[in-house]
Amino acid sequence: MARRHETSPAPKISDAEWTVMKVLWERGTSTLAEVVKDLEGRLHWKPRTVQSLIRRLTDKGALAVESVGREFRYSPAVAQDQCQHEESRSFLDRVFNGRLTPFVAGLMEREEVSKDDLAALREVLAQAEKKLKK
Repeated sequence: MARRHETSPAPKISDAEWTVMKVLWERGTSTLAEVVKDLEGRLHWKPRTVQSLIRRLTDKGALAVESVGREFRYSPAVAQDQCQHEESRSFLDRVFNGRLTPFVAGLMEREEVSKDDLAALREVLAQAEKKLKK
């Protein structure tokens, strides 16, 4: 599977493009018909819509394309975690001036947080503190 160099920024991906990318990150590689079939029942997109999204993602460098016989097979050219990180960073910068604390505090005040989530967050914070001490 082709990957972009880790220091290269991931392309900006629209909400609809995220939907297609999630299918390809899960499947690894797919034809247009396979992506359309995967999205059937979840969305009422026409095959042409999916085809347009795949073309845009390919043009942006988010998908790699390979010709196999008479079909084209598409695979992610960027890692999901890299795209998630850059999208998260962009959101924090735009909405919270890059500050994590007001985001997390506001979310925890308004959303139900499970004991498992709190335990996981404590572990994340403990790991972050260990990194600071090094």
